[in-house]
Amino acid sequence: MTTRNKPRLDWTMVLRRRPVRIVDGRAEGGYTDEFEIVCGDCGDDPELDYREVSPELRRIRGPYPMAAGVTAYLRHARQHPGPAGGHQPGRRPKGPEIKEAP
Repeated sequence: MTTRNKPRLDWTMVLRRRPVRIVDGRAEGGYTDEFEIVCGDCGDDPELDYREVSPELRRIRGPYPMAAGVTAYLRHARQHPGPAGGHQPGRRPKGPEIKEAP
């Protein structure tokens, strides 16, 4: 029996370079020149290979060339409301004001 009780980063969606394949949750064989979206809010799991996810998640994943991937990422992110006070795609989160040194 395999369990996935490893600690996870606090993320919901990522645009990443597409691995050639994923075996036991790890990229093997290097990476392609394409990018893919992995969306945890839609039920996707970054440890699963493209062939292991549903057709619906494959449509979200892509693959995309870099520029099209960024556009698809921003478009998809708008479908998921963020937490109150969270940042919106394409905008920097509010933080402490940083002043440049003279």
